[in-house]
Amino acid sequence: MKIFKVGLIRVLTTEDETVLHSHGKLIMRNFPGITVETKCIPDQYEGIHSPELCAAAIPKIVETAKSFTDVDMIIVSCADDPGVEEIRRELPGIPVTGGGETTVALAMKYGEKIGVLGITDYAPLAYRRMIPAHRMLLGKPDCVNSTLDLMTDTGRAAMMAEGLRLKEQGAQVIALACTGLATIGIAKELEETVGLPVIDPVIAEGLFAYFEKIRD
Repeated sequence: MKIFKVGLIRVLTTEDETVLHSHGKLIMRNFPGITVETKCIPDQYEGIHSPELCAAAIPKIVETAKSFTDVDMIIVSCADDPGVEEIRRELPGIPVTGGGETTVALAMKYGEKIGVLGITDYAPLAYRRMIPAHRMLLGKPDCVNSTLDLMTDTGRAAMMAEGLRLKEQGAQVIALACTGLATIGIAKELEETVGLPVIDPVIAEGLFAYFEKIRD
């Protein structure tokens, strides 16, 4: 079996090897024949949770993408898809995607009303671009403001409560709007609690990588 190599970019700066490689390991565990090399961008210890942080991260993301060698695909593991278009321009011929556009593409097959659950009071760009406004329900717990907040019991419980609120508002599927939610493995628990399909951005990224692998 030909190995398909993905260069995966984390937009959260971390020295914790478990956190750093969590997305790559999730993809490799679920999609055979894919190997993932992970790098994180520098000086972004809170990840991306504002337009300003997103703008600051994009040049770092592009430089990190250019530092990979011999990869078949590049994934920016962030629901905002920061730098995806810029990398496509810089590295033509290499498939590039992010957690946002892949998550939305899957979510839209599960229902008309899409609950977008994340850590910002606005939907990431791909969600706003791809989901008509009348089909989107936005959810963010007040106590969750960055990826780091997701790693607490309080943050996790707040996400569950917000998922239930989205269901009450009419959501038929929940599209997670932060890849940090994949880091803490919340999708399955959220599905069981809320009773709706939940789209995990990292699994979505991996599925699109697997498609690129089998069509290669």
